[in-house]
Parts: sequence; structure tokens; C-alpha cells
Amino acid sequence: MSTHYSHILLATDLLDDAEAVADKAKHLAALEQAKLSAIHVVESLPLYFGNELVLPETQEIERQLVERGEKRMAELCQRLGIPASEGYVELGVTKQMIIDFAEGKGVDLIVIGSHSRHGLAHLLGSTARGVVNSAKCDVLAVRVGTG
Repeated sequence: MSTHYSHILLATDLLDDAEAVADKAKHLAALEQAKLSAIHVVESLPLYFGNELVLPETQEIERQLVERGEKRMAELCQRLGIPASEGYVELGVTKQMIIDFAEGKGVDLIVIGSHSRHGLAHLLGSTARGVVNSAKCDVLAVRVGTG
């Protein structure tokens, strides 16, 4: 039984090694003649720090991170040859935003980078692992940053 994908979602952190993941998603979309979308999630910052409310500063930092993400996403969309309207920058909890987006847009394959982590980062889990375990569609975790 072969699976045909019609809508592939690239979930990206927009960092340097994300290009390999983006290239894989673009290649798969071309092979499948599928629509390709991309999402980058700016993780929401906590509103409290040491029992002090830091809302104005938090909002400004988040705004700057979203603006930087939007600029990088526009560049990525251009590089991938997809419309800028298919590049999304969202603010929230990364794993949940990716899953909700995929379900809401009828995505049938999520392509995400998977970093090799050890120690505390491994114990806390990763976005890729969370998406793999929670998504209702197929997920391809592309190994990056090894070596």
C-alpha cells in the first residue's frame, strides 16, 4: 500500500541547520506533487519572573521575535519557491501550535528536524518527539546537527 501526500507541512525553527529539513520537505512535496506549507512557532514567554509581572517587556520581546521570524520565513518561502502566504509564524506552545495547524489545514505529513540531545535536554523531551507522539498525521523527523 502506498501513501500519497497532498499537503506537507514543514515545521521549522529557522536556524542554520533547518535548510536540510526544508530541502527534504521541498523534495518530498515535488515527488508527491503536494502543496507545501511552512510554520515557525515563537514560543510564548512566561508572564511572571521571580513573582514579578513582566508583561510589557515580554510582549515587546515576543513582538521582536515574531517580526524576525516573519522576515526569515519570507526568505525561506522564496528559497523553497512557495507563496509567502504558505509561510506561517505563530506565537504559542510549539508542539501544540504545529499539531493544531496541521489538523486545521488538512496536512497529511509533517516534516520536522530532530536534534540529537543528551542529558537534561533529552530528559525534558523535544518538540519533534512531542509532534511524533501527538500528531494525527504522518511525521517525518529529519536528523540534523549530528556529527
